[in-house]
Parts: sequence; structure tokens; C-alpha cells
Amino acid sequence: MKLADYIPFYKRNLHLAIPVVISQIGQVSVSLVDNMMVGHVGTVELAAASFANNVFVNGMVFGMGVTFGLTPLVGNAFGKGNLREAVTWLKNGIVTHTAVSVVMFLIMTGIYFLLPFMGQTEEVTRLAGPYYLLLCLSYVPFLLFFSMKQFFEGIGNTRMAMHITITANLVNILFNYLFIYGKFGFPEMGLNGAGMGTLISRFIMPLMFVVYILKVPVFRRYFTLANQQLISREKIVRLLKIGVPIGFQIIVEVIAFSLGAIMMGWHGEVPLAAHQVAIGMATFTYMISLGVSQANTIRVSHQMGVKDYHALKMSAVASSHLVLVFMSTMGIVFILTRNFLPYLFTTDVRVITLAAELLIVAAIFQVFDGLQVVMLSTLRGMADVKLPMFMAVFAYLILGIPVSYVFSFLLNSGPIGIWFGYLAGLGTAGILFFLRFKHNLKKLSGVFNP
Repeated sequence: MKLADYIPFYKRNLHLAIPVVISQIGQVSVSLVDNMMVGHVGTVELAAASFANNVFVNGMVFGMGVTFGLTPLVGNAFGKGNLREAVTWLKNGIVTHTAVSVVMFLIMTGIYFLLPFMGQTEEVTRLAGPYYLLLCLSYVPFLLFFSMKQFFEGIGNTRMAMHITITANLVNILFNYLFIYGKFGFPEMGLNGAGMGTLISRFIMPLMFVVYILKVPVFRRYFTLANQQLISREKIVRLLKIGVPIGFQIIVEVIAFSLGAIMMGWHGEVPLAAHQVAIGMATFTYMISLGVSQANTIRVSHQMGVKDYHALKMSAVASSHLVLVFMSTMGIVFILTRNFLPYLFTTDVRVITLAAELLIVAAIFQVFDGLQVVMLSTLRGMADVKLPMFMAVFAYLILGIPVSYVFSFLLNSGPIGIWFGYLAGLGTAGILFFLRFKHNLKKLSGVFNP
């Protein structure tokens, strides 16, 4: 294939992806803004935010992953022109995801009592506890937002979630400012103020979806039709069969990063704070790639619905090109600006120096991170989720975490050794997911031309 052959697919994918990218930037910006504002309160507070977020994010992304199972099912039905089937998935999805969110909220709240046993300093644990509980309170509304988001993205509407996310982030910044620093008569709550800002903004997100639905007739029609459908045990099981493996795929990677953060805490508060600075910037670029990848899932699911496997391949490869070019460019930016970017988060010279070293490793693993996320999104669009889940377990937990421990503690590489494990895990995952995509495409069409 010539590069020019992909140009129409670049345009189509970007048209769908840009609102998703903005929405994903909005999601990660919540914690990024929290870190920036908390980092200027103190290094210990930044380390506590890092610890709490790295524990909470495991449950958060698992729930998000479960909702992702709705997108290929809705997209497949919508691609075939079957609106009634699409809205049936909507109703069963909301029921399923509400139940999952309540169960996960109880589990995540219970984990609060385990925080003192995770090897952090006493001061970090003391500050992290209340902040973590505020994050837990935001779990149910956050997952309800994602349930509705996945339906609308499945039918190709990616702009509504973007508008809601932008608004919610502005709300988060406002209340962070008021509560963290105690402005305009509000109590000065420090780290807990960031938790309050996050909680308020996440309650607003599903409420804004309701406002959109009530005001726009075509959206209201979807929900009116959905209300007429029956709750189906078969569809709930189907949603879980796709959503739960996706949730585990995501959580396995996040667990690897979270365990790395916990191990970083064993080196002390400064390495943990530096880790949070560097991982915050790497996560920002990852979320942009994730946005392109989620748009790719929508495209792939639509092409699966009409059985156009050539267009499916072109869409997936075009998304790979976009993500790999972006991640390579951002890797160069990280290397060139590594001594300046950390100042956005802290003025502690020790934290800045170590964060700059970590950004060099991040610049390298970014490319592999881009490959794995776009290949995994293609597999999701094809509803292939079980084997990729086991591939993720191997890459991130069986390989990545031991590499982190060996380099950091046995080979005495220190904090940067933990990030060598991230590089090993992401590289292996990217190659395995690519090989699985190649296998699936040969099975569907008998042709693969990379």
C-alpha cells in the first residue's frame, strides 16, 4: 500500500478521534491539574496524591474497561443500520454498569483500610487516606458518565462527551483553587481540596448528559426507544463477557504501573514525587493516543458490522501511523525539555532532577505504548478480548514487574530501574497485540499487507 492510499482513512479517523482525544485529555487533566496544584503545596502532599491515585486508578480503569465493552456491540449494530438493537444495548449497558459501579465502589472503599500496609511513610499514608475516600465517592457518577459516553461514541457521536469533559474540567480547576488554597471564604483543605474538586466535577458529568438528552430530540428518541426494550440476561452476560476482559486488560497494565509506584515509594518520598511528575506527563500523551485508539475501535466495529475487512485493515493501520508518529514526536519533546517540564509541578530540585531522568525512559517506552494501545483497540473493535487479556497479564505482570524489581533492587539501578520494567512490559505487549491482529485479519480476509 502507498502512503497516499491511507490519506482518506487518516482524515476519517481524525474527524472521529479529535473529540475523543479532547475528552481523554480532559479525563487525565483532572489528576494532572490536581498534581500541579497540590505539588505547590508541598512534596509530601504530592507524594500522597501519587500514592492515593495509583491505588484508586486500578478500580477506576477496570470500571471504565467494563463500559468499553458497550462500544463494539453498539457500533456493530449501528453499522448494520439496526437502531433498535443499538438502543437495547444502551438499556442493558446502563443497568449492567450501574451494578458494577456499586460493587466496585464498595470494594474500593474497603481497600482504604489496607493503605497503611503498602510500605509508604507514615506521613504519606496519613495524608493520602481522606483524599482517597473522596476519590471513591466519585466512582459511581464517573462510571455512569462512561456508560452513556460509550453508547454515543458507538453510534459515532464523539462530541457530546468532549463538551461535557471540558466543562467538568473547568469546574474541577475552579473548586480546586477554592478548596486547596482556601480562597473567597472557602476552607483551606490542601490535598483534600483537590479531592473535593474532583468529586464535584464527576457528579456534574452524568447530570450534563441528562441535560443534553432532554434538550436534543434525536438523543431523547434514543432513550425513549431504549426504555421500551427489555432487560435481557443474555445481553447482560454478553456485555460482561466482552467488558470484563477489557477491564482486566486495562487493569493489568495499570496494576503494573501502580506496583511500580508502590516500589518507588520504598525508595522514599522524593522518588515517589518524581515518579508522579513523570508519569503524569507520560499519561497525558498516552491519553491522546488512547483517544485515537477509541475512535479506531468505533471504525473497526462499524466495518465488522458490514464485513468490509479491507477498510477495517486500512483504518487500523492508519490509526497506527497517527499514534506512532505522535508518540515518537512527544518522546523527542520529553528528551529536549526534560529539565524544564517538572517545574510545572514542583520547585523541589531533588524531584526535578530525578523526574528528568525518568522522562528519558518515558520517551522510549512511549513508542511501544502507542503500538500496544492502537493494536488493542483494533482487537476490541473485532470483539477479540480473551486472549489479549492473557497476553497483557504475561507482558505486564509476569515480565514487566519482575524486571522492575530486579533492575531497581537487585542490580541497584535505583528508581530508574523500575521504569525499565515498564519499557519491557509495553514493548512485549505491543508486539503480541500486533501479532494477534495479524492473525485475526488473515482469518477474516486471508490477506495481510502491513
